[in-house]
Amino acid sequence: MTLAELNARDRRGFVVALGGVFEDSPWVAEAAWPRHPFATLDALYRAMVDAVRGVGEDAQLTLIRAHPELAGKAAIRGQLTADSKAEQSGARLNQCSPQEFTRLQELNRLYNAKFGFPFIIAVKGLERAAIIARFAERLERDRATEFEEALQQIARIAWLRLEALVEE
Repeated sequence: MTLAELNARDRRGFVVALGGVFEDSPWVAEAAWPRHPFATLDALYRAMVDAVRGVGEDAQLTLIRAHPELAGKAAIRGQLTADSKAEQSGARLNQCSPQEFTRLQELNRLYNAKFGFPFIIAVKGLERAAIIARFAERLERDRATEFEEALQQIARIAWLRLEALVEE
């Protein structure tokens, strides 16, 4: 859809169209709505990111936890959102060797135990080995740093999703 078509939608239509940009969190589109119409895709993106930044840590944590683990339980059960499935498949996480899969499962377990939320990374353009290496590196961080990184990665994922969904 074009940005003009998106701007022409009513509140409900706008939220429905953008509800998946931030994983299972249509409240982000709802919070950005009052700033429409948007002159550019970047202005729309900024409004959505500002909405996330404007809520408290509890709501941000809920947003982070809405994201699935990489090659995790939801992927195994076929319960990823269409966007997450495409992103993980694009990084070929659905084609892990048994060793890579075991390593990802272990990293997911350690990461969740340490931070209390899933590891999030914008996987577009990354190879599995790089994803696994970054996963291991980020386990060395403190919770505050990793919480901020998760929000930054979510914003990056949202930008990529918006670019795929909306034409200027």
